[in-house]
Amino acid sequence: MTDTPVSEMSFEQAMKELDSVVDRLERGDVSLNESIALYERGAALKKRCEDELKRAEEKVAAITLDGDGNPTGTTPVDGL
Repeated sequence: MTDTPVSEMSFEQAMKELDSVVDRLERGDVSLNESIALYERGAALKKRCEDELKRAEEKVAAITLDGDGNPTGTTPVDGL
């Protein structure tokens, strides 16, 4: 686990750490208290990844296309 706050992580950082958390929990070689802490961190990392994916989807959805399907620009999306 890193000391980086989840809210400051990129999607890639959060995903990498989430994979590490899952691996450690699956091995089952951590104490109950550490398992709980890992689970809580994992839940926060999962939410961060979901939020970042949603933001990316909204950006992609905001790309406008011309009649031939070529990108012509973007349309502002609330919250971006």
